[in-house]
Amino acid sequence: MWSKPMKRILATLLFVATCVPAAHAAMEDDVRKLQGDWANIKYVAPKADQEKSFEALTQAAAAVRERYPTRAEPMIWYGIIAASYAGAKGGLGALSIVKDAKKSLEDAIAVDRNALDGSAYTSLGSLYYQVPGWPIGFGDDKKALEMLEMGLAVNPNGIDPNYFMGDYLFRKGDYAGARAALTKALAAPARPGRAVADDGRRKEIEDLLAKVREKLG
Repeated sequence: MWSKPMKRILATLLFVATCVPAAHAAMEDDVRKLQGDWANIKYVAPKADQEKSFEALTQAAAAVRERYPTRAEPMIWYGIIAASYAGAKGGLGALSIVKDAKKSLEDAIAVDRNALDGSAYTSLGSLYYQVPGWPIGFGDDKKALEMLEMGLAVNPNGIDPNYFMGDYLFRKGDYAGARAALTKALAAPARPGRAVADDGRRKEIEDLLAKVREKLG
């Protein structure tokens, strides 16, 4: 027969074991909503509405990140959404936002580099090659390639890491390499619950492939 102290310990352990999966499920639900809202703004909403919509979603993502301060997934999605807001906003006023996005992605890597199939690496790499370099911003092509390669190491067949590698190579003038990466991106398996994002990304890939074919002749 268990003693009273032991019963209390067992009851506490049972309570913790019950709460942890529930908290994880809640976090996944919150992140899933951020993913869906981001995809709808980026690929469905009118361009004219994107800046304000991404601004509001950045605030929502900040709240989710604050709610789960030890999890990498909300940090990643805050970084992605804030970067999208910066892109929609444009101009020098967007630099502080994109720097904030960069830090959130770096924080996510420090917590769990493999979270969301290495999305932090891929997203950070995309920032490094799209943001202006010094003295205006932190853009750095060498770091971009390093981050993109690390993202591919975690998720070699994913649609996003191959798309961004293809985009990077296209901008660098490596059209054959871009075609190979983009073709692989198109062949990536569908992501459950991400139909809007997958359809939108495939359209971007096809548009970029058309430009690659023009360059290759």
